[in-house]
Amino acid sequence: MYGLKTDWLEPLQASAFTLDDYEGGVARWCPGCGDHAVLTSIQRLCRDEQLPPHKTMMVSGIGCSSRFPHYMKTYGFHGLHGRALPLAEGIRSRRPDLHIFVSTGDGDCCSIGAGHWIHAIRYNMNMTVMLFDNNVYGLTKNQSSPTSCQGQTSNTHPRGAWLKPLNPIQTTLGVINASFVAQTVDWNPVHLLATLKAAHRHQGLSFVRIMQRCPHFTDGIFDFARNEANGIKLMHHADGIPVDDAFKARFPNHVEHDPTNLNEARELADTEDAIPIGLFYRNNNADRYDEFSVEGLATPRAEKLKAVRGVLDGYRI
Repeated sequence: MYGLKTDWLEPLQASAFTLDDYEGGVARWCPGCGDHAVLTSIQRLCRDEQLPPHKTMMVSGIGCSSRFPHYMKTYGFHGLHGRALPLAEGIRSRRPDLHIFVSTGDGDCCSIGAGHWIHAIRYNMNMTVMLFDNNVYGLTKNQSSPTSCQGQTSNTHPRGAWLKPLNPIQTTLGVINASFVAQTVDWNPVHLLATLKAAHRHQGLSFVRIMQRCPHFTDGIFDFARNEANGIKLMHHADGIPVDDAFKARFPNHVEHDPTNLNEARELADTEDAIPIGLFYRNNNADRYDEFSVEGLATPRAEKLKAVRGVLDGYRI
């Protein structure tokens, strides 16, 4: 674990935070990678919401997207492959005061981390989870991922992927206690930022799938959505991702969708002729496991030791 070298004896500055307060190391992603857009949006979100850097935590697993904590001047935990979510849950259990963001990829989350993903949705602990989905294992140089399109060629499937891809939105919507499920794209910074802000403000686990370009291995997979007027289906609603009329007018393919309607959300998630963006589902009343796991945090150390010794005494012969 790494982060700010903060002297806790010094009083915090009262001045407003600027983008410089969140810009960490120089990002080493390829030029044109969609990860750059997400990084910029998160830095802008932190500035706009005035999130104290020492109260902000970036957690990741393994993959191109998982280098995210290195490029933020906040606390960060670059974990193991597929293990970002349990790490974030452990941090949330002990530090209810932090703003937690998780960056994970389609391989990191939907393959080796799939079990943790399912249970994290069910636990609904307060954090923002960003799934960077470029349909490929990019860091390890072009292997098929669970979201690779059928027929998409890779080093592991040179004649094309055999199976239809996993749909992360449908999967998440199918898990009990899901509370915030949205989708956006890296090439529309306005919608990307608005979606991430709505996700951060939600009290519970916010799952945001970001359709993200890999300029090296999957550069053209989203061209139909970027170049064709009907390639994006914009979901809008008064309780959804906020967009104004001028923004909505740019999308001839749009639909008003009430995010409390789970069945309609699942139907929209099955859209194949366009990429639906917006808020699929929100349940503000879903149970949150972190409200249970923080119990006992204020217990004095002496009482904790007494309780542990009491349990151990039960094993005396």
